Amino acid sequence: MNNYTIKDITRASGGFAMLAVDQREAMRLMFAAAGAKTPVADSVLTDFKVNAAKILSRMLCRSAGSAVLLSPGRRTNAVAKSCAMIVAADDFIPGNGIPVDNVVIDKKINAQAVKRDGAKALKLLVLWRSDEDAQQRLDMVKEFNELCHSNGLLSIIEPVVRPPRCGDKFDREQAIIDAAKELGDSGADLYKVEMPLYGKGARSDLLTASQRLNGHINMPWVILSSGVDEKLFPRAVRVAMEAGASGFLAGRAVWSSVIGLPDTELMLRDVSAPNCNVWARSSMK
Repeated sequence: MNNYTIKDITRASGGFAMLAVDQREAMRLMFAAAGAKTPVADSVLTDFKVNAAKILSRMLCRSAGSAVLLSPGRRTNAVAKSCAMIVAADDFIPGNGIPVDNVVIDKKINAQAVKRDGAKALKLLVLWRSDEDAQQRLDMVKEFNELCHSNGLLSIIEPVVRPPRCGDKFDREQAIIDAAKELGDSGADLYKVEMPLYGKGARSDLLTASQRLNGHINMPWVILSSGVDEKLFPRAVRVAMEAGASGFLAGRAVWSSVIGLPDTELMLRDVSAPNCNVWARSSMK
């Protein structure tokens, strides 16, 4: 059996410049906010994702990008052959008025079929709340790692912090650190993490926060772009890499500004693709 290694999703320099187009309900909300007819049809999301993967993966790979993350069922020939493919293996459970209240491993994922389709890694979102059972999270990550590694695939985990179920006190920055303490040595191959301070503030503060985070992650790590202003994202990538990160796996900062605009393909080429190029170059070592 062919077992992929971390080198299979990295650029020649060893770093990561990866595009995410695996958003599901979050993307549906973006289209609704942009004025799309509601409820937003699955076909609207599919068309956008296919176009984004096709156009941006080609730009990304021309800029020494390394991989594209797709949602389940979106494995098409849209991804440039020179880019590795990653598939999301998380099943989102709505509740309490939000589209993603809990996450489990998607039992419909056939790891061997995904691999035959060209994927080299799977990704799992892990919601982290301080008042929920840490052992359940660790057990889920362990099961996910076993699913990936027993099928020769890489394991990418994405801990995202949320306010506790009970109480109103929530320190996002400390929660990101606590999640890293818990999951940063969990046996995955890559850790996808929220950018400290949303990438805002003085560079020295960002560097200190990122260095603190780096001290608790015992595997390569990359930052995501959710919550980070797209104008600040290149700086965030550079600062995080100075602190020990290996690049980025990001989507919203790349393509969210064109959601709902007419001539989607043109907007992706004229607006998102140049941004993709800038961010890819910002992560070069």
